[in-house]
Amino acid sequence: MAMAAEMSGVQRWPIPSSQRTAMSDGALLPPRTAFPSILNRNGRLWKKKRSPNCCASAVQNYKFRGASRSRGNDAVNLEDLESSNVAADAAISRRKTKIVCTIGPSTSSKEMIWKLAEAGMNVARLNMSHGDHASHQRTIDLVKEYNAQSNGNVVAIMLDTKGPEVRSGDVPQAIQLEEGQDFSFTVKRGVSTEDTVSVNYDDFVNDVEVGDILLVDGGMMSLAVKSKTSDTVKCRVIDGGELKSRRHLNVRGKSATLPSITEKDWEDIKFGVDNKVDFYAVSFVKDAKVIHELKDYLLSCNADIHIIPKIESADSIPNLQSIIAASDGAMVARGDLGAELPIEDVPLIQEDIIRTCRSMAKPVIVATNMLESMINHPTPTRAEVSDIAIAVREGADGIMLSGETAHGKYPIKAVRVMHAVALKMESTPSAKFATQKEGGYGKLFRSQMSTMFASHATAMADSLGTPIIVFTRTGSMAALLSHYRPSSTIFAFTNEERVMQRLALYHGVRPIYISFSSDAEETFSRALKSLKAQGHLKEGDNVTLVQSGMQPIWRRESTHHIQLRKVTSSGKED
Repeated sequence: MAMAAEMSGVQRWPIPSSQRTAMSDGALLPPRTAFPSILNRNGRLWKKKRSPNCCASAVQNYKFRGASRSRGNDAVNLEDLESSNVAADAAISRRKTKIVCTIGPSTSSKEMIWKLAEAGMNVARLNMSHGDHASHQRTIDLVKEYNAQSNGNVVAIMLDTKGPEVRSGDVPQAIQLEEGQDFSFTVKRGVSTEDTVSVNYDDFVNDVEVGDILLVDGGMMSLAVKSKTSDTVKCRVIDGGELKSRRHLNVRGKSATLPSITEKDWEDIKFGVDNKVDFYAVSFVKDAKVIHELKDYLLSCNADIHIIPKIESADSIPNLQSIIAASDGAMVARGDLGAELPIEDVPLIQEDIIRTCRSMAKPVIVATNMLESMINHPTPTRAEVSDIAIAVREGADGIMLSGETAHGKYPIKAVRVMHAVALKMESTPSAKFATQKEGGYGKLFRSQMSTMFASHATAMADSLGTPIIVFTRTGSMAALLSHYRPSSTIFAFTNEERVMQRLALYHGVRPIYISFSSDAEETFSRALKSLKAQGHLKEGDNVTLVQSGMQPIWRRESTHHIQLRKVTSSGKED
């Protein structure tokens, strides 16, 4: 079957009845000879050009600080989305890039979690650096309650480990550091004076050398190491600021000699196992050994939880390929990454991590400072909007909000801005071409039948302009389809709640729970009825139906097939 990366030009389905081929189950597909007729001179499939008004735009008269965006004919107004649940649901279902929201004091109530989910949150992140098990338990219970009550919307749960963070101690009130001032850090516990505070890491003095640059709070303040004693590091302030309690400390170009998973992390991981979270985001992963160790533990617990390593230390970059190969995805944690490495390297590292994950068909999340100004301001800066746009254009599966939703003043607005910018970027032809080109058609894993069918199904759905429906027990085919970045939504029906939750992170996938009956056609019919009821399909629409895998649902042997079906008024398909 021919495959496509760039498309525009020729008439789509319906193909005249005389040129259609009936499959054994009655579904109609274009004949094999029909596909060469819609190839361009470069051998690519062509697709009918869309009108400028066909795709949703981002923001109508939405004012960014220092600029404003005028409304286009295809714009979606944030206020309109807020006032219309139907419009909001439709726009959110069209967005392919997923939004990860950190839950904190600003958003831990039932009302706020509901609002975040309705505004576009796909994954709720539990930051184990803050809060206790009781507070995180309440969040988990509320997210699960939302999932049980929502109609077709799914929010996954990600537990983010604290990791071996080096932090300053508690201070009764913020200490103002001035340029040129002498200031010290000590491994003695409980010290807090105008010129000295504690650190929580006993080997801090051994890891630091005279001449090193210490970065406080992700680089908000910096100090040069002048001397050290057996228990104290003496510094001179280079860039001052307010030093508050438990601020993160980094040494430029170095990683702390600490285990990636601490004793506290193991307690939190067990908490995640007990609560059946969907993902672990593991902090400060330096090599693949940590991933294998955690996977062995989860196997011993019979826990089905995917591991997302956070790439945020200088030591992880040389081991990037092996870390991602051993994992279930990756997170670009740019805060500590930019503290340990030159900041000008971070955009290139981000691009490399995204490319590596895409090449391995694994989801990738871009995190840190994406809408940082919206912690205190109701509108983002233009640079922040561009940052989101770049992550979407590069093909990230997810984009993350941290303090913006955890303790910010405008958490719901931040989600809406992220949703609107992502939706706008995805609607541009250049963005679509970039993500499809990165995935490639049939370039990867050519020996595997499932990947070949995922590639062909994407080419077919794109050439005919149809959404994709896939039935899956394990989620593997939905993940493969996501890798190839089809233009339309992937509706992934599964009878496994754990699989449904996990698929919430994958680009372009809308997971839906359904019970599989022994009758395939009856299950297909129920699936289409539910999509019609939710407004995703209407009578006369065509859909690309994919069934593939080593564990087939309705056949005794492994099967792979792609069908084109037409939705009828009865809810059945032709």
